[in-house]
Amino acid sequence: MKRSRPGKLKIDMEKLKQDFFSRHDPELLPVLRRAVVGIAGAGGLGSNVAVALARAGVGKLIIADMDRVYPSNLNRQQYFIDQVGRPKVEALWENLQRMNPFSQYEVHHTRLTPENIKRIFEEAEVMVEAFDLASEKSMLINTWLSLFPDRPIVAASGLSGFGKNHKIRTRKMGQLYLCGDEESEPTETVSPMAPRVGIVANMQANLVIELLWKKHRRRRKNR
Repeated sequence: MKRSRPGKLKIDMEKLKQDFFSRHDPELLPVLRRAVVGIAGAGGLGSNVAVALARAGVGKLIIADMDRVYPSNLNRQQYFIDQVGRPKVEALWENLQRMNPFSQYEVHHTRLTPENIKRIFEEAEVMVEAFDLASEKSMLINTWLSLFPDRPIVAASGLSGFGKNHKIRTRKMGQLYLCGDEESEPTETVSPMAPRVGIVANMQANLVIELLWKKHRRRRKNR
């Protein structure tokens, strides 16, 4: 059966924007629309966190990653086959624009170091740590808490494999929040899988929203 090719769809962007946010919490939404969140890493954790926060309506995401999309990423990361080989941050920017074009996405295709973290993420109220390597995690956490001791950082540890939902938790240590089971590391036979990676990433995103809301309530209380 032949199908006629549809004409170009005309979209009323203002009406679309109203409809897009129509089911969002009306008290929380203005808080999120003003918020700026940093995401260090655009892999399994970072790409999933970015999608959750974009759909939630966070006003601006600043995302940094130096990697490119590989076929092996597609089992758990928010990319598509036709994006293989592209810088992750560029592909993610494109995907986020297709999901929610009403937020801002600032992306940096670069390796994060103690020297450039402040310049890239200075606007961010909350930081999300979404790296793979323990050394990069430690570098980011230590640098962030040194630069911005009053701003929270939401990190992850222990998300490989499957099952064991009861072991996944959030632990608070000052301004550092750690999501995961803190023990499941990838090996030759245990790899990160979409369900568990997604659970931890969405825990991180959910916590970011909670922290932004608590910050708003503190400000309002102190007026």
